[in-house]
Amino acid sequence: MGSERYPAIVRLWESSWAEFVPFLEYDVEIRRVICTTNAIESINARYRRAVRARGHFPNEAAALKCLYLVTRSLDPTGGGRARWVMRWKPALNAFAITFAGRFERTTH
Repeated sequence: MGSERYPAIVRLWESSWAEFVPFLEYDVEIRRVICTTNAIESINARYRRAVRARGHFPNEAAALKCLYLVTRSLDPTGGGRARWVMRWKPALNAFAITFAGRFERTTH
């Protein structure tokens, strides 16, 4: 039924299946990290908006300061690091197990 109604989608899945199956073998926490691009896209959109609003910068330091201020405005109280650690802890553990010997955890 689906192949008659959506032939392009079916061909896409069939041609990409070999690349998709190994993804399913990863731990659910690792898959969640791989699929989580919304936060990255959101900050990139904020950077673009800030740069577009400014128009141009007299030097590289001014541009970096603008991006730094945008980044700081995302977490003005500084409490985001604790939330970030809690959100990433299961994924970091899964990476450490899956890629033992190739994944080094650092403590800060």
